[in-house]
Amino acid sequence: MVEEKTWGNRLFDIANHIFLVVFGIVCLVPLIHIFAVSLSNRAASAGGFVTLWPIGFTLTNYEKIFESGAIYRAALISVERTVLGTALNLLLTIITAYPLSKSPQAFKGRMVFMWFFVFAMMFNGGLIPWFLVIRSLKMLNTLWALILPGAVPIWNVILMMNFFRDVPRELEEAAVIDGANHWRILWSVFVPISVPALATMTLFSAVGHWNSWFDGMILMTKNTMYPLQTFLRTVVISLDLASVLSLDPKILYELSDRSARAATIFVSTIPILIVYPFVQRYFIVGIRLGAVKG
Repeated sequence: MVEEKTWGNRLFDIANHIFLVVFGIVCLVPLIHIFAVSLSNRAASAGGFVTLWPIGFTLTNYEKIFESGAIYRAALISVERTVLGTALNLLLTIITAYPLSKSPQAFKGRMVFMWFFVFAMMFNGGLIPWFLVIRSLKMLNTLWALILPGAVPIWNVILMMNFFRDVPRELEEAAVIDGANHWRILWSVFVPISVPALATMTLFSAVGHWNSWFDGMILMTKNTMYPLQTFLRTVVISLDLASVLSLDPKILYELSDRSARAATIFVSTIPILIVYPFVQRYFIVGIRLGAVKG
């Protein structure tokens, strides 16, 4: 039997929908403005006349930016970082969370390791020691400097540990009776059952790597090694935009700084705009993941 909604409930639904529509429009307006500026000619964008519709429509801004090749190089570094970093994060999360999901009787010293990870999650050595360690390992200006320092995402380990603890013990006992060792139990029993959680962990790690910009700014002294988000940050604040984008200053004068920046910003947001609608539901799963057990 379907319960009929009261006028109060209907009024709340209407108000809720209106609020969400307005909020969505507010979020979209800046992106639409940036897109309009990127498609406008030099005079309109430099004069600040563009609002939500291009003035003097032109694709020259995108053509010159793609011709320079700088954005391709930055995007490739970000893709490599995201793929390798996410794969390493996922592997280390799995093999770390599995033993921590065992009881103290099954894994002697579990609480020592658990407190070690909790302490590491809450406290760190600071920015300068972090930089000095990476420099002493001669990883500056290398892709591994962006990947290895955060190779073990402790928060993901705790979430994955809680998910592993929900796996029925009967499955593990049946595998032990069949002669399986811990490696076989992990990859043949726990991992297949934990695909939803692993998908969420993969999403969180991939988005984190893709959006990260600060470590690229600190650890890369050559702008040719900047990942995409660090490159974008440099484009936005740089006074010498021609050198950053590897453009002839005469060409940049024809485009205007504002148009070139807008086109670069919009191109940099396209990948995440394409991917996000397909993975949105995993964010909701991630909010609930591991929320019951501690």
